[in-house]
Amino acid sequence: MNSSSGVQKRSVRTFAMAGMILIFIAYMFPFLMVVINSLKQKRDIIKSPFSWLFTVKGLSFDNFVKAFNQMDFLNAIKNSLIITVSATAIVTILAAMLAYFIVRNNNMLTRIIFALMVASMIIPFQAIMIPLVSIYGGTLNLLNHRLTLIFMHVGFSMSMTVFMFHGFIRGSVPIALEEAAYLDGCTHTQTFFKIVFPLLKPIMSTTLILNALAFWNDFLLPSLVLTDKKLLTLPLSTYSFYGTYSADYGTIMAGLLLCVVPLLILYIALQKQIINGVVAGAVK
Repeated sequence: MNSSSGVQKRSVRTFAMAGMILIFIAYMFPFLMVVINSLKQKRDIIKSPFSWLFTVKGLSFDNFVKAFNQMDFLNAIKNSLIITVSATAIVTILAAMLAYFIVRNNNMLTRIIFALMVASMIIPFQAIMIPLVSIYGGTLNLLNHRLTLIFMHVGFSMSMTVFMFHGFIRGSVPIALEEAAYLDGCTHTQTFFKIVFPLLKPIMSTTLILNALAFWNDFLLPSLVLTDKKLLTLPLSTYSFYGTYSADYGTIMAGLLLCVVPLLILYIALQKQIINGVVAGAVK
């Protein structure tokens, strides 16, 4: 019995490992094709997009040099960093403060505010983007400003972030710690930033990751707000490789990799913190 159960367990592990390998290959295959084709000329990509051995001119890094210059990479990454870091920091602090206020002041007004914020999450952005652009662009003339885009990012991500902080504070932050802080003479502001805010690190890691990735990779909202070439973010700058009747596929793929590289470096550097934050946030 023991030997048969051991063989069965090994078979299950083998099939599970084979399944994970197949899933890994399926996920990595498109990325591998982007890497390979970014090193090939346009004629080789069109002739044989899945091959990296048979090329007319061989593999080269010319596409990366061309993409770096054409998309103004340094300026684009500066814009992306300013917008992403600013919007993420603002929405994290404001959402944590608002969620804490709603949890600790459970009255009719706060319940209505929270219900409205949760209800707003079901409204798709596509339903309001035309009125949004017409008001901010045509009426207020506030387009082509990084602050406008940061303001919109904060507004559209506030509801979900407040919802996540609300659940964590309600279930995982004991009010006894705050009462002890009040007895020691702390004000409401001091209690929040010295006692409550440090306890929010697990869920804060989760919201930081989700919001930062969303802001960094967003194409639709920046394309509506930013049209000045000096203000383009990385996703917008890759659109410069598309012509009216043709596209330079090798340069496009090199540009896509240049957009992904900063996120890969960040993930490798903070891999342990990111995984711990996501797992802790999910458990809480």
